Amino acid sequence: MDPVRWRGYNTPRHRFVFVGVKGLAEPLLKPVRIGGLTVERPLALAPMSGVTNWPFRRLCKEQGCGLVVTEFVSDKALLYDSKRTREMIRLLPDERPAGVQIFGADPDTMARAAARVVELEQPDLIDINMGCPAPKVTKGRGGSSLLKEPEVAQEIVRQVVRAVAPVPVTVKMRIGWDARSINAVEVAKRVEDAGAQMITVHGRTREQHYSGRADWSVIAAVARAVSIPVLGNGDITGPVEAAERLRTCGVAGLAVGRGALGNPWIFRRILHYLETGEILPEPGVRERVEMALRHLDLMIEYRGEFLAVREMRKHAAWYLKGLPGSAAVRAAVNQAERAEEMRALLLGYLERMEGLGATEAESVRLLS
Repeated sequence: MDPVRWRGYNTPRHRFVFVGVKGLAEPLLKPVRIGGLTVERPLALAPMSGVTNWPFRRLCKEQGCGLVVTEFVSDKALLYDSKRTREMIRLLPDERPAGVQIFGADPDTMARAAARVVELEQPDLIDINMGCPAPKVTKGRGGSSLLKEPEVAQEIVRQVVRAVAPVPVTVKMRIGWDARSINAVEVAKRVEDAGAQMITVHGRTREQHYSGRADWSVIAAVARAVSIPVLGNGDITGPVEAAERLRTCGVAGLAVGRGALGNPWIFRRILHYLETGEILPEPGVRERVEMALRHLDLMIEYRGEFLAVREMRKHAAWYLKGLPGSAAVRAAVNQAERAEEMRALLLGYLERMEGLGATEAESVRLLS
C-alpha cells in the first residue's frame, strides 16, 4: 500500500505515528465539524449510563477517541443542584472536546438545565438523549419515548439551542420506538430544523433494546436526509466493520458504545486500520490486566475506594472476558470488597498466565 501522509498524536502513556493509506484513510479520516467545534478524529465514545464516567472517558481518550460524552443526567436533578449530578457532569481539561448529555421531556426545564450545565462546566456541546430505552426514563416521556412525540422533541431542541448558544446542541436517538414506527428520518429533519448541529443514530428501535442487529440502512437514510453530521452507532466491534460503515453509510463518524466495554483499545485499533490498512493484534493478558489496574486507580481517585471497587467489578469482568482461564477470577473479582483484594486477584491471574507456555494457555482457554 502507498503511504501518502504522516499523522501523529501523543497521550500521557502512548505515542503513535500513523501512516495514511491511499484510497482508505483519506476519504474516511476526516474531522467532524459540529457548529463551531471541530473534532479531529471521527470516533466518539457513546454515552452509557453507569459506564462513561470520567475515568473511562480518560482511558478512551488516551486510545484515540475523538469525542466523549458524559453519562446522561436528568434535567430536574441539574436544577435541584444534586451533588452527585454535579460530579457526573464534571469535565476535565485532558478529556476535551467533551459533551454533557441531558434527558427530560419538558422543553422549558430542559433549556434551563442545559443553561445550568454550561454555567457550571462550559462543555464543548450539549447532547440531548432521545435514545435511552430504560423504562425509568421512558415512563417520564424522556429518552426514546420522545420519538413518539416528534413535535415535543423538536421544541426541546429549539429551546435548548436558544438557551445555550453558541454552544452546539446535538441529539442521540434511535431509529424509532418499534418496528412499526421507524421515524428516524422525520425526527432527524425536525431536530435539524430546530438547530441541532449533529445527530448520533443508534440503529435499533426502543423495542429492541440491545437485541438483534443494528439497522444501518436507516442510519444511512438519516445521513442522506440531513445536512448536519451524523454519527452511526450500533455493533461496531472492530476495525473492519468500522471502516465498512464509514465507507458505505455516508456517516461523518462513528460512536462506539458496548464495543468499548473492557476494550478502550478499540479506538486505537480502528484509527490504525483507517490510517494503514493494518489490523493491530488484540491486547494480550498483560495489557488487559494493566489497563484494569489503572482503571481501578482512576476510579478510586474519582469515587473513593468503597464505591470504586463495586463499580469496577463489571469493568474488570469486561477486561478479562474471553481470556483463557478467566472465569474463576471474574467470579472472584465480582465479590471483591477492597481495592487490595481486587489488585491481588488480577495480578495473581496475570502471574499464572505468564507462567504457562503457549500450549498450556491454549488448553486452559479451551477448558474455560
